[in-house]
Amino acid sequence: MSGTSARLTPPADAVRPVRHPDAPAPGALLGSHYEHCFGCGDGQPHGLHLQATAGEGVSVTAEFTVKPAHQGAPGLAHGGVLATAMDETLGALSWLLRVIAVTGRLETDYVLPVPVDTVLFLEAEVTAVHGRKIYCRATGRTGGPEGPVAVRAEALFIEVKVEHFIDNGRPEEIQAAMSDPDQIRRARAFEVNP
Repeated sequence: MSGTSARLTPPADAVRPVRHPDAPAPGALLGSHYEHCFGCGDGQPHGLHLQATAGEGVSVTAEFTVKPAHQGAPGLAHGGVLATAMDETLGALSWLLRVIAVTGRLETDYVLPVPVDTVLFLEAEVTAVHGRKIYCRATGRTGGPEGPVAVRAEALFIEVKVEHFIDNGRPEEIQAAMSDPDQIRRARAFEVNP
């Protein structure tokens, strides 16, 4: 990646990531962690509706179709929307480590323009772990999973406790999520990078 910051280079004593024994099996659809998440939630009419699938090791794949509501320049995806797709895909890696993590740093390279109605094929993997720091990278390709790279990113995620959201989130949404009678949905709301 060109211009990668030193903050995204794992230290020498970082360890290889290890898939948690209770992580979803390769090929499993990970689903939305929160209905109102702009990246993966079905409750956002103009959201990305990104769906990630568990891969081998500590990797995920996802697909996202650029809609007219996602354009920046006429007929092309907005760069911020592409960065959001990368962030959401990278955030899904937390499911495989079975930790709660938030984005600490995200660096995105835009390689090719992405037209409206394009399906972006995303792939992300954790490259190293150092304490609470999770180092990862992703690519977005057009024309298929082996197509040309249109966007790539490197990121640093930080493992946090659920209190991070309770202490910092807007009280109405936190209370609504915590009051959900569906115990699984209630727990999932806080499991991945929102």
